[in-house]
Amino acid sequence: MSDLKIASVQFENASGDKAYNLAVIDRLSAQAAQQGCKVIAFHECSITGYTFASHLTKTQLIDLAEPVPSGPSTQSLLRISRIHNIAILAGLFELDPSPPPKTSADATPNSIPKIYNTYICVHPTLGFLAAQRKLHPFISPHLSPGNSYALFDLYGWKCSILICYDNNIIENVRATALMGAEILFAPHVTMCTPSSRPGAGFVDPKFWENRERDPTTLREEFEGLKGRKWLMKWLPARAYDNGIYMVFSNPIGMDGDQLKNGCSMVLDPFGDVVAECAKLGDDMAVAVCTREKLEMAGGWRYRRARRPELYRGVIGRGNDAVLQVAWMAGGNERGGHVI
Repeated sequence: MSDLKIASVQFENASGDKAYNLAVIDRLSAQAAQQGCKVIAFHECSITGYTFASHLTKTQLIDLAEPVPSGPSTQSLLRISRIHNIAILAGLFELDPSPPPKTSADATPNSIPKIYNTYICVHPTLGFLAAQRKLHPFISPHLSPGNSYALFDLYGWKCSILICYDNNIIENVRATALMGAEILFAPHVTMCTPSSRPGAGFVDPKFWENRERDPTTLREEFEGLKGRKWLMKWLPARAYDNGIYMVFSNPIGMDGDQLKNGCSMVLDPFGDVVAECAKLGDDMAVAVCTREKLEMAGGWRYRRARRPELYRGVIGRGNDAVLQVAWMAGGNERGGHVI
């Protein structure tokens, strides 16, 4: 089975402007293909924008969302994929394709249109391959949670997807590895948000506006505990403990009214960063996934050494914890989640 060359991308999306975002996806997909990449991964809700959805009514969010895979954005991704001969992973808000009730009297809780934060994979010859609905959505009360894991084959590699906060729940990552995933795509819109952890907080948008005259101050904010240093506390552990590749994708620049710091990267099964975006703007991290690392890494041995009879009843036990959003915990109402 051959090596796989992957590009993980960062770019500044435009809120609600699908045509613009798809044009950027088209341009960057062409660049990745020219570098020999077989796969390119974009961030969470890269087609629609993300943070601005916290201010949308349910009607507005329904108008923004689309069915998958029949909707126009998925069809555009399929076209881009075929033109450039590259598999593409990107995100959007999905509208459940279930037909609406004919009359209000026919309406039931199950017939009300559902909206999901969804990430999809398309292939240049195989077409639509997979969709993953975010398991722990929180940006809008109008979003429904997904209830399953996607596992799919991509050029001979077993792949899975976990969206943003879903990766912070360690059982989710372990579950995908136990299902056979060798590469986990981890699209995010994260960092530079308030939290109870030390050093967290927003980065002032004025630093982004002034990035060409003063890149140093912006980099200090992006690379500190508000940004990359926090990411490095946990992301390498997910890759190392499970012995998998992780493809982390995140926007850079303004997403709605929040500034994001990019840092898109690929980590190998040793938990090492093998490629990472460094520009203060559109960029891609290109890495080659090699199969020998999968069994050389400790995570492969750890999975084989498990004794599920010891903790099956503990791991599966319910809890009363709820996802708490920063503004619900008294934080700034511009958004963010408590981690």
